Amino acid sequence: MWLQVGEIAKDGGAARWRFSVAPMMDWTDRHCRVLHRTLSRHALLYTEMVTTGAIIHGDRQRLLGFSDVEHPVAVQLGGSDPAALAMSARICEDFGYDEINLNCGCPSDRVQNGAFGACLMREPKLVGDCVAAMKAAVRIPVTVKCRIGVDDQQPDEALWALTTCVVEAGVDALIVHARKAWLQGLSPKENRDIPPLDYEIVHRLKNDFPDLPIALNGGLQNIEAAQPHLDELDGLMFGRAAYQNPDLLLGVDPLLFGAPAPVADSFAAVEAFIPYVEARLSEGIRLHDMTRHMLGLFSGKYGARAFRRTLATKAPMRGAGIEVIREALAHVRNPETAAAL
Repeated sequence: MWLQVGEIAKDGGAARWRFSVAPMMDWTDRHCRVLHRTLSRHALLYTEMVTTGAIIHGDRQRLLGFSDVEHPVAVQLGGSDPAALAMSARICEDFGYDEINLNCGCPSDRVQNGAFGACLMREPKLVGDCVAAMKAAVRIPVTVKCRIGVDDQQPDEALWALTTCVVEAGVDALIVHARKAWLQGLSPKENRDIPPLDYEIVHRLKNDFPDLPIALNGGLQNIEAAQPHLDELDGLMFGRAAYQNPDLLLGVDPLLFGAPAPVADSFAAVEAFIPYVEARLSEGIRLHDMTRHMLGLFSGKYGARAFRRTLATKAPMRGAGIEVIREALAHVRNPETAAAL
């Protein structure tokens, strides 16, 4: 039987941000989010960033369509025009999203050319105007994801200025990637690793804005090591670690929400995911579009390399179906088979 919708944190309290998987371009598409939902009922899932122009003028169903099982799911918007963001937020609310998030942290050339993303760290009043416009347009929470500053900004000034403006606008939560973004001199990939992490500044921000739910993002690798941040902060947002090792999501519900994991292990998660895959295959979606998000499963386990190799080489083939997943699973279920490959 396909995954069923479980009890989720939708009460509007800070608990809804206790754990989330970050919006990641080219990674957190709808297929990825369904896979992640098989591993945790309570994690808040985010879409890839979608620009206001694409939403207003593009194929909305392709851009925004998602499965009911993904709840709670938030959409991340890219843009800097309050009116366009308000219109896009209304459209997203009508699609059924549980939250609207404004991207104020992406440093890519695309967002710099459009004067949004991390560029907005330089324009805190405009960010406040954007939040206020979206708050007036929708009933669901509106949040902001930001950096601690860009380029030569002083984080103690830039982060506080942005936070002040969005709080005055009524923002529901702030997610802080605890690094600067360097818009000149570093690539987007380098911006994820080279600027040093500063978790302490996020804790100080919470101390100065105690009523604002604040979640921490950046460099978090495992739940147990990150959990102490929850003594002061309201949430943890995992990015690449959750994508590259999705098995860690099995610990989210028991460790952070006091609830059992929805499946016993990653094998059971794959079995829960297969009916979704079958349904999408019948719609003409390629197997590889879905299985590419599974490559990190079973990391570190015997046979994981053969599992990845089978999916990576056979799923892209024309006509590939569920049998490829079954073949890949056999390598981690049967170490003797994997050793012979």
